[in-house]
Amino acid sequence: MVEKKLTQSELADAADCHEKTVQNLLAGRSVRDQTLFDVCMVLGLEYADIKAAWTGSVVSGPMELRGDGGLAAPVYMGAYTRAAVDHYIGSYLTIRPAFSKPDLIIAYRTQIVWDPDWPSLLFEEFDRPDVNFQHRGRIYVPASSMFIHLVSLTKGAMRMVMVSQLDQTDYMRGIISTLNRQGAMLVPVASPIVYVKTETISPDQLGEITSASKHYAKYAEILAETVHQGYARLVAGP
Repeated sequence: MVEKKLTQSELADAADCHEKTVQNLLAGRSVRDQTLFDVCMVLGLEYADIKAAWTGSVVSGPMELRGDGGLAAPVYMGAYTRAAVDHYIGSYLTIRPAFSKPDLIIAYRTQIVWDPDWPSLLFEEFDRPDVNFQHRGRIYVPASSMFIHLVSLTKGAMRMVMVSQLDQTDYMRGIISTLNRQGAMLVPVASPIVYVKTETISPDQLGEITSASKHYAKYAEILAETVHQGYARLVAGP
């Protein structure tokens, strides 16, 4: 930090974490492995070496709730309270079209939890066929909008998902905007995406869903409705 001439607050901003988390790290208290990785990236340190020498406890694996903690998100995230967004916590079947393969649907699981260390909703993806591209990030809930934002930010690369607030049918519908590999290049891409809150997701519901799958017709219908009902408007040029 001294060599980089960063304050704790500046380091927290650069690593996309709360200043309290940086203070915990410097004091040798528990931090997430992703937090340690992000801080190492900002400071130009070798993550593997730092983790091997780390005397504190690194929290890895699925993000679990750990007590009540803080009760309100930062103002820039919407200043929402845990009580106001408690209904979002849970597992979601997530479906979207494949970016590179026509007539293929990608389905995976997204988990949403409350982070008491940095009060806000967190999301994390699981069971994606392209496991190396699974995302996790934070959820922004504007007070004056019917849509929420699932944002992941890693080493300057941002992905945004904008979906409608959870409705009475346990659906959230909208658009994902990200980068997709085309040959040797990454190019911007957007598509409709749907989150369906559910307690049980079977393995056959996940992965690359082809027209031969018994789930294909239903998934395709849900995605088509998302566009037709105005949750996602994809505008072509003239």
